[in-house]
Amino acid sequence: MSAAFRDDARPVRAGEELDAAAVDAWLKPRLPHLQGTPEIAQYAGGASNWTYRLRYANDDLILRRPPAGKKAKSAHDMGREFRIQQALRPVFEFVPRMHAHCDDDSVIGAEFYVMQRLDGLILRKNPPAGFDLSRERVAALAHNVLDTLVALHQVDYRAAGLDGLAPGAGYAQRQIAGWSKRYGDARTWNVPRGGKIMAWLRENLPQEEIIRLTHNDFRFDNVVLDRDDPTRVIGVLDWELATLGDPLMDVGNLLAYWVQADDDFIARDTRRQPTHLAGMPSRREVMDYYSQRTGWRPRSWAFYEVYGLFRLSAIAQQIYYRYHHGQTRNPAFKRFWLSVNYLHWRCRRAIARAERGA
Repeated sequence: MSAAFRDDARPVRAGEELDAAAVDAWLKPRLPHLQGTPEIAQYAGGASNWTYRLRYANDDLILRRPPAGKKAKSAHDMGREFRIQQALRPVFEFVPRMHAHCDDDSVIGAEFYVMQRLDGLILRKNPPAGFDLSRERVAALAHNVLDTLVALHQVDYRAAGLDGLAPGAGYAQRQIAGWSKRYGDARTWNVPRGGKIMAWLRENLPQEEIIRLTHNDFRFDNVVLDRDDPTRVIGVLDWELATLGDPLMDVGNLLAYWVQADDDFIARDTRRQPTHLAGMPSRREVMDYYSQRTGWRPRSWAFYEVYGLFRLSAIAQQIYYRYHHGQTRNPAFKRFWLSVNYLHWRCRRAIARAERGA
């Protein structure tokens, strides 16, 4: 089976070239075992941090750097991301080994870090050719992915030295206030104001907060699977947004991306994960499974479901705002305003169900 799954690194995009000689000269004193000069490829995406593969004769590495242009350091803090993973690896086996961090912009024009490349499979919208799992093995895959999130939420962050990562207490309130402001700041004429959704979230904040280490972008395309047994998780990537927060809100974020096979055509059209496969649990089954594994049973999942959907709408609207104002010409963003309208409809529907007690 493994031969069917190829690495999806591609030639480097124009304007995003990496100075191989500069990286090599900086890296070899820190990793003296490296031989030869690296072949460089780039991974798809790039809306957030840029990710490159450095293929040496005797090692395979990953380099992460922020995108070019003006940005808030807090949004692309390579040092923070590096230190989180470095602290986590001894207590959470799914984190790649960290090799080196460079805070000297003069090397390649930006801060960056280098880590181990995990040789595995990452699932995106549809499984690759050769991915042929039975319903039972798809269910096992889903449960193993969920168990990985559960394991993260059980990490003793104090013992890992991560207790200073964020304030923790008051997380839910800060998230609702922050995403409400970001949505309002990015709003364009063709999307809803969202006032009732924001007010409902403020009025339905959890009475008691559980504070744990959270990933904040836990999805299938940030999980690395074993090529020979694609039901087994070997890594979790993209720790840029990790913090101390409410683990149930981490689940809410995951649910916002979880499109079921029986969802409406708009949801199916915007699906970005293979959660439609036969054997995948429904969103309700994800909630029940998580509660069973952790013992955390909120009085209602509605707050977390609506939060995840609203947060995703704010992310989509921030991206659309850039397109609307000519800051990007990527045609993929042209219709994001429609997704924002749809996500708000989903929020209102979930709120109505909650108010009916359904």
